[in-house]
Amino acid sequence: MKQHKGRRISGSDRLNKDLSVWSPLGPQYGTVGRAWFALMTEAEKVSDLHMEVKTALTGEHLEKIKNWQKDAYHKQMIGGFKETKEAEDGFRKAQKPWAKKLKECVRLAWPRNICKVDTMKKAYHNACKEEKTASSRESSSKLENNNPEAKKKLQEKVEKCQQEVQKTQERYRKSLEELEMMTPQYKENMEQVFEQWQQFEGKRLHFFRELLLVIKQHLDLSSNHKYSTIYHTLEDTLQAADAQEDLKWFRSNHGPGMPMNWPRFEEWSMDSNQTLSQGEAKRKHADGVTQQTEQTSKTSSSVPVPSSLNPFDEDEDGEDEEEPAERSESSPVAEEVTAQTAGTVEKTAAAGSDEEAGNPFTNTNSNPFEDEPCSPCEVCVPVRALYDYEGRGRDELSFRAGDQLMEISEEDERGWCKG
Repeated sequence: MKQHKGRRISGSDRLNKDLSVWSPLGPQYGTVGRAWFALMTEAEKVSDLHMEVKTALTGEHLEKIKNWQKDAYHKQMIGGFKETKEAEDGFRKAQKPWAKKLKECVRLAWPRNICKVDTMKKAYHNACKEEKTASSRESSSKLENNNPEAKKKLQEKVEKCQQEVQKTQERYRKSLEELEMMTPQYKENMEQVFEQWQQFEGKRLHFFRELLLVIKQHLDLSSNHKYSTIYHTLEDTLQAADAQEDLKWFRSNHGPGMPMNWPRFEEWSMDSNQTLSQGEAKRKHADGVTQQTEQTSKTSSSVPVPSSLNPFDEDEDGEDEEEPAERSESSPVAEEVTAQTAGTVEKTAAAGSDEEAGNPFTNTNSNPFEDEPCSPCEVCVPVRALYDYEGRGRDELSFRAGDQLMEISEEDERGWCKG
């Protein structure tokens, strides 16, 4: 089970590796893209099922086997199991009386005669062998015409051997009869011990049979409703893939059918004085949907900024709340720079918006890191910031009080300048 668990884990890892390699590839949009993703999802879900099988194999079932081993087999200090020794002792005890008759001494009818069944068998066979040899010698002496005294001795030898054969045969038969009398009891005792351990073995076999059936249920993914659901869902997704539908979608979103943004006449309004940072202006045209250019644009800050927040502004009374912007000692220009709106030294958002409005195929997802071509300096006047400011857009400068900046263009009608 532990080895099988390892194979499940390795199989799951291979599926996940294939998923990570192939998932980013293939069609990435439309119904065919969804079909590709569904195929990758199948590998992920099957991998999860393998991990569930691994968890099931190594969870309660392994613990159940360990508990059964502890309950059924008890280890001894000297080695081996207690149950094994009990079985051996039980069979030995049941065999002992019968084995004693078979191999140990048995008192027969003859006084002071101690014999064994095996010994009686051997004695009888030896007596038969000697009787056969004596008979052969007697027959040979008759043919050789030996003296009568030699013939008489051989004849007496034959008679003596025949008597020994008769005696050992009776002893042998007697020992077998006594052994047979004990056989039924021997069989009964052996069967009792055997049935006892048959029941023990039956419990073991029954335990393993039930355990293997449970393991089979975990291994048989075909009977798992999750497994069948994976492939039913996969088949439905693959059948739903429609190439014509995908082409139609691509035409509507990236071809002649996509929304256009043709330039339109824009009426001047007071709201047009409010500026929009270039980043926010691009976000207004997101998703490629035609914009209503008459709709007012939001400024980079929805709350009007007082003139006191403008690092380059003077107060409206003509009196500075703080020291006027200091000119660099090396600056050839003596004039003072002022700004009419809250903001920073930046390019106007309106200029960027006008450029986009002039292109009906504007790609709103263009590279935000492309720099605008720099125009040559028109003014090049060094100025100094009066307080800290954090830029609110990509095209706004961030600076600290005392930082020296370079103004490179005149203020436009909205009070913005480049720097």
